[in-house]
Amino acid sequence: MDLSPPVVLVHGYWHGSWCWSLVTEHLAGLGVPAVAVDMDGHGLNSRSPRARLRRPFDPDAFATEPSPVADVTASSAAAKLVDQLRRIGGGRPCVVVAHSMGGVVATLAAELAPELVSELVYLSAYAPVSGKPTTDYFTLPEAGNTALGLFVGDFTAVGAFRMDTGDPERQSVIREAFYHDVDDDTAAAAISLLTPDGPIGAPAETINVTAERYGAIPHTYVQCRQDKVFPLALQQLFVAEIDAVSSRPTVVRQLETSHSPFLSQPAELALVIASAHQLAVR
Repeated sequence: MDLSPPVVLVHGYWHGSWCWSLVTEHLAGLGVPAVAVDMDGHGLNSRSPRARLRRPFDPDAFATEPSPVADVTASSAAAKLVDQLRRIGGGRPCVVVAHSMGGVVATLAAELAPELVSELVYLSAYAPVSGKPTTDYFTLPEAGNTALGLFVGDFTAVGAFRMDTGDPERQSVIREAFYHDVDDDTAAAAISLLTPDGPIGAPAETINVTAERYGAIPHTYVQCRQDKVFPLALQQLFVAEIDAVSSRPTVVRQLETSHSPFLSQPAELALVIASAHQLAVR
């Protein structure tokens, strides 16, 4: 019976467990047990606004309909992730890999249940450990403005960052932001699978972590150097803030990829994750 810690893969906003498919194949080939999960409000846990599928399509109705996942918060998503970690690990700690906004959820889950996390691996991810909400980082100079043009409507009114993935013009914006180094067919398939709403509740919530709980967990940060939606400068800022509350320095790895190395360089990403898994085994 294999008692090594399983790897749990947490996607970012608008994505789902499907985005890790290529990586889990490579991890299996490396002998690393891995499970991808759907976050609260995403994947099989998502609910779309009714206007998304109504025909004829009304773009104004789609842009203004309140989000059916507006009630999702960092706390609700973290509680779900803790339950998933407990079930997947059978009580054993897991190596948690979190991408993008999934880092917010994984950060809080690690604080809530550090006994279930043997290592936390951030992949170009938010790590709001400084006592301020993630939304505060959106306006920093390090954040750039590459997310502009992705969304429709007023996110404060609908309760979500909403994308219209059926609009050809916005598809090109999404492609450039998330998948600029991904082959055309895979990028098109990924865009078709995105859920429309990223709940504003998670990034708006202030998360407080402690050195005794979150800070005692080993951390790795995988930086994507060609990321156009999450600039390298912002990734570096999070590493510094993680180190300020942790008992040991963050291990930093780098990939020459976009925001989505799980699609553009899955084999290389799997090797990085396998390396972190080996450290957790020891």
